[in-house]
Amino acid sequence: MPISCAIIYFIIFAPVFFRFILKENEKSDNDIPISTVSHADYGWISTSVKAEVTTDGTILIITSYNPETRSISDNLSAFMDEYKLRGGKRLITIESMNCKNLSEAHLWKERMASILEKYERTAAPSLIILLGQEAWASFISQNSEIAKKTPAMCGMVSANTVVLPEDSVDLVKWSPDSKDIFKDFPDYNIVSGYVYQYNVDKNIELMRRFYPNMKKVAFISDNTYGGLSMQAFVKKEMKKYPELELMLLDGRTSSFLEVSERIRHLSNDVCVLVGTWRIDCTENYVMGNTTYMLRDANPTLPVFTIASVGLGHWALGGYTPVYHKVGKEIAGATYNFLDGETGSETGVVPVPGNYVFDVKRMHQFGLDSINLPKGAELINKTPGFYEQYKYWVIGVVAAFMFLIACFLIAVYYIVRINHLKDNLEKSGEELLVAKEKAEEANRLKTAFLANMSHEIRTPLNAIVGFSNVLVGDDATSEEKAQYCDIIQKNSDLLLHLINDILDISRMESGRIKFVEEECDVVELCQTALSTAEYARRTQAIYQFQTPVSSLILKTDAQRLKQVLINLLSNAGKFTPSGFIRLAIKVNKEDNCLEFSVTDTGCGIPAGKSERIFERFEKLNEYSQGTGLGLSICKLIVENLGGKIWVDKNYKEGARFVFTHPLNEK
Repeated sequence: MPISCAIIYFIIFAPVFFRFILKENEKSDNDIPISTVSHADYGWISTSVKAEVTTDGTILIITSYNPETRSISDNLSAFMDEYKLRGGKRLITIESMNCKNLSEAHLWKERMASILEKYERTAAPSLIILLGQEAWASFISQNSEIAKKTPAMCGMVSANTVVLPEDSVDLVKWSPDSKDIFKDFPDYNIVSGYVYQYNVDKNIELMRRFYPNMKKVAFISDNTYGGLSMQAFVKKEMKKYPELELMLLDGRTSSFLEVSERIRHLSNDVCVLVGTWRIDCTENYVMGNTTYMLRDANPTLPVFTIASVGLGHWALGGYTPVYHKVGKEIAGATYNFLDGETGSETGVVPVPGNYVFDVKRMHQFGLDSINLPKGAELINKTPGFYEQYKYWVIGVVAAFMFLIACFLIAVYYIVRINHLKDNLEKSGEELLVAKEKAEEANRLKTAFLANMSHEIRTPLNAIVGFSNVLVGDDATSEEKAQYCDIIQKNSDLLLHLINDILDISRMESGRIKFVEEECDVVELCQTALSTAEYARRTQAIYQFQTPVSSLILKTDAQRLKQVLINLLSNAGKFTPSGFIRLAIKVNKEDNCLEFSVTDTGCGIPAGKSERIFERFEKLNEYSQGTGLGLSICKLIVENLGGKIWVDKNYKEGARFVFTHPLNEK
């Protein structure tokens, strides 16, 4: 090969390994150093990538380095990253065959033999990895011991291949047999690999589903090793369908214009199956847009694809392999095989395939109603409203959400302002109530001080005055006895006054505990009535009315008696004659016991019947007393669980009624 061509190839393909060369300058203890060696005597370049030197043998990667440079580069990068990630430490060497057109296929075997011979002379590799169709074909065309005995893996290859011919074979007229990687290479130590499987049967079935009257299949392949191996496989598979005529549109013998002209004149009973199309017989690389020109040569011609070529603009669909990078999977298989704890062989793994259909082309051909295979992938689908106006929809929704957010914020602040306004008004009302309560408390304090000063001063004056008189010598024994009685009564009055003040204070603060015990209510009422009669200040007759002779009630007997005595004493103050009646009645309906104290005195004015139970409230401002007795009675009754009130229907005097929960035995 001329030196100029070698230079051109170097310029074209050097970027493939550029990233590995950069790693040489950035290597760490775990990175892979790189060195490049030029083999001028063969007219091609061999790049060696070496990792840390180990005693476990090397991993030799041989690549086709065909025009799909990016695919090989990506797979190599994925392999190196994954192998390093898994902790692989073995020596890795990469050799590139720099294959180009099919016309130089007779050189590939020699290049592969040279690479294998070089490593056989030094140190045989532990594993050989073949990337690409050309490298794989060159390897399985070898008869050397290193090729057949060394464990091998493959990637980026088809499950169906052809063995390279002898130098004397005319490659244009060569019609090789298709070989199956799973069956036809028992002499080779193939431990693993990831291969693409092209399925002619599924595509023929698909073409017949769309076009049941199909009689001919025109297969398109180009002037590459991949195109030739695919053509050989299709020829082999089409023998299953003797009723269908196979027409070969072969890039080895026809130029692009000739293939285009043949497509133009194909009849209506022909379906086209596209294999691959990159290089025609002129050995010039064909740009991808030439398939558009092939489509325009016969727009009504139904076209299917076996290898995804033509999808998206020409082919209706097809069953094709799911192409993806296999470098990571091969690295995993390599590590498991060489560096795993037990060592394992995953075997050759076929890359799965899938149905793919061009919705737009099917619509153009009126094939929308045909049922597609389950799980098929659809391309060129008419985008929905959201997909068509995605950004408009997002913008409108965003604007709408912004307006809603503004509205909600405005509502929030309006509600908050109204809430604050209501709270302010409520606070104003509460402040006004508090002011009124404070004024009332001040009034009560003033009234309390006035009442206390009057009520305390009166008995104290009597006690002090008569004590002074009692000390003198002018009084007789009868007068002294009378003075002592006055002093005693005023002392009792003063003591009673102080006790009332202390009682109401302790009750309101909750410091008095009511101790409930069982007692006979009838007997308790008789005792209270006797106490009131003993301190008689009236000519009225005391009476007791009860429906039972005995009634056991659980209550605080001391406090209940205090209420009865207070009510009877008050009645005695305002009833100079007539009667004062204490009565009890059992109210089964309300489950309570009713007590009533009725008198024939002056009664209670209508305006004061509600206020009579307030503190310091008196019917007669000039009568003795603090005005706390009825307030104390109310507190006691409520603490015992009852209620107290004035009977407004009674007009002959006054009647006080209070209740007590009934828990009689």
